[in-house]
Amino acid sequence: MVKLNPSSTRQIDRTFSALSDSTRRSILARVAQDDGLRVTDLAEPFADRMSLPAVSKHLRVLERAGLLRQEKDGRVRRCHLEAKPLAEAAAWIGHYRKFWTDRLDALADYLEGDASGSS
Repeated sequence: MVKLNPSSTRQIDRTFSALSDSTRRSILARVAQDDGLRVTDLAEPFADRMSLPAVSKHLRVLERAGLLRQEKDGRVRRCHLEAKPLAEAAAWIGHYRKFWTDRLDALADYLEGDASGSS
């Protein structure tokens, strides 16, 4: 079992909560592809379904989760990906991936042994 201190637990909760929304995942994907995008550029693909203030709310959620950093460049806000929380979440998932891989391998070994014993 992965042991997490309370601070790590809160961080992983914030990370998964932020990633639970498809708009925020899309925003992160765009920033990962083109770091330093302007907020208005990030909002452009969503213009038909949400306002700039609504996109800004999503950006604040990502920022509070530590996944995104905004900087002011004159009158323009630019967004930058912060990967550390994603790495921590990936490590947490990786532990459980190993657990289930080991369990499924053991089940396969059992079934293969049982199948060869019944012939």
